[in-house]
Amino acid sequence: MRPKTPRGIQIKRLDQIEVMRRAGLVVSAGLEAMATAAAPGVTTLELDAVGRDVLASHGAKSSFLRYGAGMGLPPYPAVVCLSVNEEVVHGIPGSRVLRDGDILSIDFGAIVDGWHGDAARTVIVGEAPQKVRDLIEATRLAMWAGIAAVRVGARIGDVSAAIEASVKGHDGRKYGIVREYTGHGIGSAMHQPPDVPNWGHPRRGPRIVQGMALAIEPMLTLGTERVVEGADEWTVSTADGSWAAHWEDTVAVTPDGLWVLTEPDGGAAELASRGVRCGGQCE
Repeated sequence: MRPKTPRGIQIKRLDQIEVMRRAGLVVSAGLEAMATAAAPGVTTLELDAVGRDVLASHGAKSSFLRYGAGMGLPPYPAVVCLSVNEEVVHGIPGSRVLRDGDILSIDFGAIVDGWHGDAARTVIVGEAPQKVRDLIEATRLAMWAGIAAVRVGARIGDVSAAIEASVKGHDGRKYGIVREYTGHGIGSAMHQPPDVPNWGHPRRGPRIVQGMALAIEPMLTLGTERVVEGADEWTVSTADGSWAAHWEDTVAVTPDGLWVLTEPDGGAAELASRGVRCGGQCE
């Protein structure tokens, strides 16, 4: 029996996923370029210019620029969200100068032929204390735990539970899991159903079927889960001033397995280390 398509969720053909892979590779290139350029003395606006150059060189459009127009939000003015230290997500590039020891979350999206890719990384500018490095690694591992839980027949709650279990599995470390912002479906729009929370209970939520694409994106803090929105109506920061990290990848469910569209190798290495089959054109 053919699995029932979850209501409201866009199911992609393989040729459409292949276009999303092209968008994902643009995102990957942009993240790498901006992470390399992030150094003491560089402004976040200068990094936005790096992101714009990557999009232009690949003939891609920005998923972020002017996002929010017509939605009751001020149109987002940049092609990348750059969030520093206590800023969790949606930081607007500007005159802020990066300093040695800062951490920077880079969230970048691209559109190729109408299909989106979306990913984020948190990087250290210079050197940072071990607890900050541990926070970043815990966030990265939580993302991969969530990705590894994506499989045909599972439910979104299984992904959420895997992320939460990963976060809670660090002996001696307790991190806040941001609840107000979640992962999401992605395809011909950047944000689509279903929401993918970073906490929850297994065996709940929409069932995962072939052709789904999801953006998995945990956000962790060194303090509590509470966040506040800035006066610009975009920048989200921790309520207690603790530092935060953010990791995200776009993953598609193909006939052959998972394809992490925003990883250069398609997710092959990380998936193999977790015993998960890599589908698509993993390298």
